[in-house]
Amino acid sequence: MLEWIGAACFMVLMAILWPVVKCFGAESHSTLLLPRRESKRPAERCDSKLEGQGESDALALICKPSALANYLLKHCMSFCKSLSIPKWNWRMSSSLQTVFGALWPFDCPVHFIRDHLQLSDDGLVALDWAVVGAAHYKRRRTSSNSTSPVLLIIPNPFGKITRNVLKLCEAALSHGYLPVIFNRRSQNGTPLCTVKLQQFGDPTDLREAVRYIRYRQPAGQIYTVSESTGSGLLLSYLGECGSSSYVTAAACLSPVFRCQSWFESGPTWPFHWALVLYQKICLSRYKTVLGELVHTDSLFSSCSLKAMEEALFCHSGLKGTTEGAGSWEAYWEHNDPLRDIDEVAIPVLCVCSQDDPIRGEPQATLPLELFESNPHFFLLLTAHGGHCGFSTSDEGPIVWSHQGVLEFFRATTDFFAAEERAKLVARRRGLSGAGKTFRHRSVSTCKRLPVCSHNIHAIYNWQRSYTR
Repeated sequence: MLEWIGAACFMVLMAILWPVVKCFGAESHSTLLLPRRESKRPAERCDSKLEGQGESDALALICKPSALANYLLKHCMSFCKSLSIPKWNWRMSSSLQTVFGALWPFDCPVHFIRDHLQLSDDGLVALDWAVVGAAHYKRRRTSSNSTSPVLLIIPNPFGKITRNVLKLCEAALSHGYLPVIFNRRSQNGTPLCTVKLQQFGDPTDLREAVRYIRYRQPAGQIYTVSESTGSGLLLSYLGECGSSSYVTAAACLSPVFRCQSWFESGPTWPFHWALVLYQKICLSRYKTVLGELVHTDSLFSSCSLKAMEEALFCHSGLKGTTEGAGSWEAYWEHNDPLRDIDEVAIPVLCVCSQDDPIRGEPQATLPLELFESNPHFFLLLTAHGGHCGFSTSDEGPIVWSHQGVLEFFRATTDFFAAEERAKLVARRRGLSGAGKTFRHRSVSTCKRLPVCSHNIHAIYNWQRSYTR
């Protein structure tokens, strides 16, 4: 009911302001297009100029030239099919696209079976396995004999399960995946068993969750998709674990890359206000227990995302503990998602729009140099789509961005399978040194071992029940 009221209020507000936004948007539209910088190494670019579409509808794949990039351009049809949105349609508004993807109610046939996973420090995270129809009444038992790929979905760090996430689960099920949503401590109904919340870029909990999924599904490949600022956690995990992430390929939908500056400046005021209010509502449930750790008065009187993050994790908000203590700068030294970005060893697709009202201006928020120099990162950039929106007027059962992600996963899997077959043929023929191939490895231990070095059965006592 609250979602309906919030969506209706925002739609009425935007309907009133739409003529003004449209007028000013037409004058400043040329500023949306990213200027291409001269580079010693040209980037791959797939521009789609369909009949009747202008430059504003162009779609670009920005990446470092490679065999995988050429393969993606050839086999991913969504990469060369831009969003078809008439200029008079409401989807041309980035704010309406964002609200539609986040708050608009969705009659989803997908249901979830929850597993509570107890971590090494006795904290709890929840894994919600997506199922369809009457199957949700039965207790789910993941089968070690199943070869179906697992799609691990990391929602935004505020714990809101959006329409976009539900649509992704539905699309993944129709393509043979086993979707599972990772819920952080205290979020989306997950009990808070320890006086500890997950820092923005701390992948410790996610690392244990991935190992649990791999234990339950050893024969299935793992793919990951993150939404919005939840991409910070995914990029931190991939950077810390490197080639030992157990993940075949990953995708980020509307990621925020420069997270420290994003917290400091925040999104535009309506979205900033809504995010602050939603986070306060979620944390108010644990106001008493959090009072043992932080100054709740300063926490709940905060008027910005930065002030709330500082009150929760930085030195100014802590009481009687040194955990997480330090300045704002020190906090981001340990939580910046791009701190170990050079260690990422799997293909990562980032789907972004130039008119994203949450991320901010593309010139200042998109690290194009990362995509132009790192062969593991691919940026699919469209002119319109808002923040995790990407809705089109002729939209089918699958959202355009989700279709692109699923095509990306299929293409990368086929590409690596072809690479392995080529290596096997070369060995049989007695050949060696067949040239450089895409760096993709899979080993069994993480690069950093703060808690992962323990025996896996010592971390999880699966003879006890942590599910409901």
